[in-house]
Amino acid sequence: MTRKMLIAGNWKMNLTLPEARNLAEELVRRIGSVADVDMAIAPNFTVLYPVSEIIAESNILLSGQNLHEEQTGAFTGETSAKMLTAVGAQMVIIGHSERRKIFGEVDVLINRKITAGLAEGLTPIVCVGEDLSQREEGRAEDVVKTQVEGAFSGMDASTVSRTTLAYEPVWAIGTGKTATPDQAQDMHRCIRELLAGLFDKNVANNMRILYGGSVTPDNARGLMIQPDIDGALVGGASLKADSFEGIVKCRS
Repeated sequence: MTRKMLIAGNWKMNLTLPEARNLAEELVRRIGSVADVDMAIAPNFTVLYPVSEIIAESNILLSGQNLHEEQTGAFTGETSAKMLTAVGAQMVIIGHSERRKIFGEVDVLINRKITAGLAEGLTPIVCVGEDLSQREEGRAEDVVKTQVEGAFSGMDASTVSRTTLAYEPVWAIGTGKTATPDQAQDMHRCIRELLAGLFDKNVANNMRILYGGSVTPDNARGLMIQPDIDGALVGGASLKADSFEGIVKCRS
C-alpha cells in the first residue's frame, strides 16, 4: 500500500507577523511547487490569515494548532473550527502532547475536538504517544492503544478515514532525542494493526500515520523509508526554511 507522504510543520508559539510572513514566503519559493509530497504548516492563530494569503497559490496547506470543541459561545481566548476554515485552514492538530500535558486535555475532550473539526471539513492530525516513564515501564503500546481508542470512540470507519494520526513519543519532543527508525516503525505498525481491529483493514491500510519527535533533515530519511511511517509532524526544524525543505525532500 502506497500512501502519499505528509510533512507538517508545527510552528507552536513562535514567530511574530513579520517573521511568519518571511518564513512563509521563503517556503513558497523553496517548496511551493513540490507535488510528490503533501505539505502543511501550522502557524500561531495571530498569523494564520496573512500566512494563508502567502501560500494560497502554492502546494502548501494551512493547519491550525488547536481548536475548541464548540463552534461558538462564551469561550474567551478560544478558536473554533469554523474560524479556522474561514481563514483558509484545511487541517488542524488535535491532542498534541503539549496540550495533553500542559493544558490537561484528555481523550474525551480530544474526541469532541476531532468531531468538531470534521464537521467543518478540516482534516484532524490526531496526536498520540507515551512519555519516558511509560516507555521504560513497558507500557508504551498500551498507552497509545488507549489514546487511539479514546480519540475515535463512537466513530465509524468512514469518519475515522477522514483523519490523520501522528505518533509522537513525548520523550523525543524538543529533547534532541529521536526514536530509532525501528522503534518508530514498531509503534506505527502496532497502531495500524489496532486500526484494523477497531475498524477494518481498509482504514488501517489507508490511514496516514506521521512520526513526530525531534525530526531533522539528518534523521528524516531513515524514518520516512519505514513501511508504516507516512510523513512527519515537525517542530523546531519547521521554523527554518532550509531544514523544513530538507525534510520535505528527504526521499528525493
